[in-house]
Amino acid sequence: MTSTVPALGTRTAEGSALQGVLLDMDGTLVDTEGFWWDAEVEVFAALGHTLDEAWRDVVVGGPMTRSAGFLIESTGADITLAELTVLLNNGFEDRIGRTLPLMPGAARLLAELAAHEVPMALVSASHRRIIDRVLDSIGSHHFVLTVAGDEVTRTKPHPDPYLLAAAGIGAEPARCAVIEDTATGVAAAEAAGCRVVAVPSVAPIDPASGRTVVPSLEHVNLPFLQGLMAGNR
Repeated sequence: MTSTVPALGTRTAEGSALQGVLLDMDGTLVDTEGFWWDAEVEVFAALGHTLDEAWRDVVVGGPMTRSAGFLIESTGADITLAELTVLLNNGFEDRIGRTLPLMPGAARLLAELAAHEVPMALVSASHRRIIDRVLDSIGSHHFVLTVAGDEVTRTKPHPDPYLLAAAGIGAEPARCAVIEDTATGVAAAEAAGCRVVAVPSVAPIDPASGRTVVPSLEHVNLPFLQGLMAGNR
């Protein structure tokens, strides 16, 4: 199910209740949400359909079955979900093969957490084939565990991926900080009982109890996450 071996135990960051950090991928660590939309627009144009820009907020951050299903239903395109999934993954892979920009602050944050031996897991609704390609740029060595959307029965917005990730690094969900960029991912993390840092990429996300919203990862570091666990945010 995963590309790495789960840790046998955890090391809590010094002076903190933080046991682990669970991170989304698209739009959170890598600037790829636009790549997905561009791939969707291109595929449906070839099928003779124009996508409404307003639909972008509907499909962002969701599992492939939901986003692709929504677009098929909305356009009436003559294509099956399985066929469309292959075309969208192919289109996305073609784009990340040309360039894969990291989000501002992503490389610095991963390096800082790794230096302090804070266990990290990557939790994405993208399929395993996509995650493994992206990990070449992010660095698979940063993560104890990676969870893909096609490896769980219920992916985001259900809590299952984050519950699996927390268990995989030997942590309690309530002592994990989750970093997400979409409402779908935030809903999954909150349903799992995690503390959430939302870094909106496409659609806005409102602050709420147990949730902190920041404009970019440049505002997130280890002391910030430790304070989050201590209730200082």
